[in-house]
Amino acid sequence: MTTPRAGCTVDAEGRIAFELTAAQGHGLLLRLRPKKGQPEETLHVLDLGPVGEGRAQAVLGPDPVLAEGRWDVYLLDGSERTRLRPGPRDLRTLVDGHVRERRGPLAVRVPYVTEDGYLAVRTWLRPAHAEVGRVDVTGGTLRITARLHGASLPDGAEVLLRPRQGEATVRSLEPLVAEDGRSFSFTVADETLDLGIWDLFARPAPGAAMIRLARLLDDVADRKRVFVYPGATAGKTVVRPYYTVDNDLSLEVKQAG
Repeated sequence: MTTPRAGCTVDAEGRIAFELTAAQGHGLLLRLRPKKGQPEETLHVLDLGPVGEGRAQAVLGPDPVLAEGRWDVYLLDGSERTRLRPGPRDLRTLVDGHVRERRGPLAVRVPYVTEDGYLAVRTWLRPAHAEVGRVDVTGGTLRITARLHGASLPDGAEVLLRPRQGEATVRSLEPLVAEDGRSFSFTVADETLDLGIWDLFARPAPGAAMIRLARLLDDVADRKRVFVYPGATAGKTVVRPYYTVDNDLSLEVKQAG
């Protein structure tokens, strides 16, 4: 039996239209992929209806807001479900998503193809978001630009470098904030960062919630292996920016040489 396929189109409002040819099912199931060893808990069902001869469509609208994670897509036929292979994906509206103004909470959805060749949807749900722009590495200096969505940066704002493990002290940097109060940049040229992984956050004001720096607002579901940066050599250490499996931006600090 041929595995069914679904194409999808994302519009400017974030709706995803899934389209199938000669579908034999009655709906689509989106399943939030559980963590390893955990049971399946979160499911969302979409009605599947005809849209033309031999074609059927299901639409995932802006509501409900999906939890952050990876959602596998299945065709439902009675009590049976079949995981879908991808058809054509039209993600053109996502490509320039980083230039559009967003309000918090920020809900992002990107259809993608899994490593084993199935259709899935990567989702993020953030109260506010700092979208990373340029990441420039020049010699021993690392310069990063970003823009806030769902928040602004008044006087007293800071960028925080937080060690993922160990007892190193959180480092604070003063960002250069643009006139719009949302775009900002900062420079990392510190030879004293401890070895290890440092996660990056913006904090609008003392005591305010920290906002993770990430790159979410385009059509790339997994940046880790696609965007690879060189390291900035500062003294005896090399500071290399990289994207995590969640598309968050972090720094890896290693000994030079």
